[in-house]
Amino acid sequence: MEDDSRNQFDWQLMKFLIKIMRTVFYGMFWLMINIFFGLYLGWADPEVSTPLLMGIFYTWLVLSAVGFVYLLWRMWRKKMPPP
Repeated sequence: MEDDSRNQFDWQLMKFLIKIMRTVFYGMFWLMINIFFGLYLGWADPEVSTPLLMGIFYTWLVLSAVGFVYLLWRMWRKKMPPP
């Protein structure tokens, strides 16, 4: 009887770990997109970019950051039951 309780897999813990991995993945993906356009293509650099491209990039940055925070809020708003 004790072996069954020790060998049972905790699916709630697995869901929690998947949430953490998704949060890290989404964050890294969002950062990589913004780093590519902002630094690699030079859209965020005033010496390289035009004012139009800078405006597009910073508008995208703010709107996507708001969307990213909303996505995280939707993902994490449901509480887990206590163990």
